[in-house]
Amino acid sequence: MYFYHQQWPVFYEDNHLLVLYKPAGLVVQRDYKNKANLLDLAKAWLKVRHAKPGKVFAGLVHRLDGPVAGVMVVARTSKAASRLSAQFRDGGVSKHYRAVVQGRPPAKSGRLMHHLLRRGRLSRVVQDAVAGSQKASLRYRLLDQYHGHSLLEVTLETGRRHQIRAQLAAAGFPIIGDVRYGAGQPLEYGRIALMAKRLAFDHPTRAERVRVESPTPCQWPWSMEEDRQGAPLWSIEDFETSAAGLPFNSAVALSP
Repeated sequence: MYFYHQQWPVFYEDNHLLVLYKPAGLVVQRDYKNKANLLDLAKAWLKVRHAKPGKVFAGLVHRLDGPVAGVMVVARTSKAASRLSAQFRDGGVSKHYRAVVQGRPPAKSGRLMHHLLRRGRLSRVVQDAVAGSQKASLRYRLLDQYHGHSLLEVTLETGRRHQIRAQLAAAGFPIIGDVRYGAGQPLEYGRIALMAKRLAFDHPTRAERVRVESPTPCQWPWSMEEDRQGAPLWSIEDFETSAAGLPFNSAVALSP
């Protein structure tokens, strides 16, 4: 099933949930610039797909940074929104990421623990807990290395703002393209080599665990041993270029 384009997948849908791919460069909800955003596009698509009169409910229960791609879940009912939000808040959601970084970690796997302090639009690592700081922890595993760069799997243990970006940079291996956190050079369209690869959570109304994994997107800066046929495009700009005329700058849906 596809969203607005044949390479924009919907991974799971039922009466309570919509789990789909977020391209890099697309914000998750409307901001002060009033740009296209994932939540409004999802509402418009659901309205057409299910021929719904009036307003369509779609609740945001978690976020991905603008330059980050990958799996996102949207609640389709207020009950699902409440229960999913509680899972994200209480650590009941399993979140796994892929990152391409500069350099190589000192070990093939490890755990990073820091205190993060928010400063404007950035999160800064501080040595000790101070007023306003939050404890942040993650685990990483080295998957591959090539020419001074490394491919990591990252598992979040906490959910802080810009956590992976700030912690990997503080440990000496910033994410490729993430110039805000120490990368040497930007990537095209401002994207960074970080994606939400897998997400697992308890279904809000049934006794089952929902597990979703995104294929690695096209143009991802690492050669992956997986079938790339039908892989999603990496960034919203890639979709705009390939889909000539699709209304990504509005919330007007096409027929699915």
